[in-house]
Amino acid sequence: MLRRLVVVAGVGASVVFIPVGLYFRLQTYGDGSIFSYAVAVEDVWRFHWRNIVVRATVWLFNLLPGELAVAATGSPAAGVFVYGALSFSMQAVGLFATARLDRTQGRLFFFAACASTALLCPLVFGFPTEMLVAHALFWPTLACAFGAPRTGASAFALFALTLALVFSHEAALPLAFGIVAALALRSFRDPGFLRALACFVAAAAIWFAADHVFPPDAYFAEVRARAAGEFFDARSLAFPELRLIGVALAAYAIVGGAFRFRARGTLAAALAVLAGLAIRQIGFDDTLHADARYYARTILLIGASLFAFVACLAVLAQEGAPIGRLRALERALVALRSPAAARGMIGAMAIVLCVHVTETIKFLAAWTDYRAAVRTLATGAAADPALGAPFFVSSRRIAPALDRLAWFSTTPYLSALVADFRPTRLVIDPAGNYFWITCAIATANAAKQTPVPAATRDMIRVYACAHPR
Repeated sequence: MLRRLVVVAGVGASVVFIPVGLYFRLQTYGDGSIFSYAVAVEDVWRFHWRNIVVRATVWLFNLLPGELAVAATGSPAAGVFVYGALSFSMQAVGLFATARLDRTQGRLFFFAACASTALLCPLVFGFPTEMLVAHALFWPTLACAFGAPRTGASAFALFALTLALVFSHEAALPLAFGIVAALALRSFRDPGFLRALACFVAAAAIWFAADHVFPPDAYFAEVRARAAGEFFDARSLAFPELRLIGVALAAYAIVGGAFRFRARGTLAAALAVLAGLAIRQIGFDDTLHADARYYARTILLIGASLFAFVACLAVLAQEGAPIGRLRALERALVALRSPAAARGMIGAMAIVLCVHVTETIKFLAAWTDYRAAVRTLATGAAADPALGAPFFVSSRRIAPALDRLAWFSTTPYLSALVADFRPTRLVIDPAGNYFWITCAIATANAAKQTPVPAATRDMIRVYACAHPR
């Protein structure tokens, strides 16, 4: 029952991400606004990705196809749709590939990938972080490294997967190294370990060469260094939804543990916690899991690594590797297979999924209202010329409750998107202090021929040139 629940939840979540993301146009949330606008004006590489070549996988498989769709159809909206569809499909594609590549008894890697997708990805879903792409690629790479036959074709497949993984996000480098380290627990002479090591060394060498040959400009280099330092910032571990999940699971563990997770006691504990969550939602909840979706990428990295670690230990135990014969590990694996542990995990998973569903519904409702508020300003007559141009309007005109959805650096691009690329105003955050594109790049884009109206591109040019980098 636990296995069925995990697989259904993981596969179901990966599939649901696609229509939900596209219907609510979540590819335009946060940094997704500048990515979507860059796709629409067919300038993704110059706008941003020239500064972040080490994430070329995302550009190649998500953004470039969107640009090609614009060129083929003449429709900016079609390009943004393709970009969103490919982005939201990544988890489903990753799970499908993992299922095909996983040759372990019981498909333990696929099982762990489903658990990670269902329990961790909803924390990040909606924000277009490249860590989601890294997560989708990590699991099939892990399964291929452990189980692919010793042929030239499988070696090439592993190298291609490893290369795509490391070029998805800087944090994917330790993920790829972790795969090699897990295989080392078999033996340093194991052919699978040597093959994975060779693939990792080659991919890492290409990564470091690309980072050296195509460095970011001075402005973005500083931002990149700061972002790297913030990856393990306290905000990554202290946002409201994570605290809520922690408190709910602690209460469940206390009540369920008192009954030793017997069937009726476990059910009673789960229902009691769910009732408490419902009461909180109805009468005491004013939180919104919005910008924290960006910081939750750290939880995605840590959580996926932990799921993979447990799966690798179980696989090594199946194979009879020396580490699998450790008594402590044997006892832990036996305990995890017990009926009481299974019941406990089912209840815990139900609680976490309920929190995810509730928080996602709140986020989607608020995001819909925020987009409408931005559209009203972008197509209205109100203006704040003091911001630098007669067609600028301040985002502070939006109610504070909705402004929690704002991402100050991309609001001008969102205002163009929600106005169907024909805004009469650009919505500007007066407190904005990060600017994505230079005046020169914006000027060049305004002069080129694209399906996005020239007037809109010229408004973006004025905004970029008002804040020279």
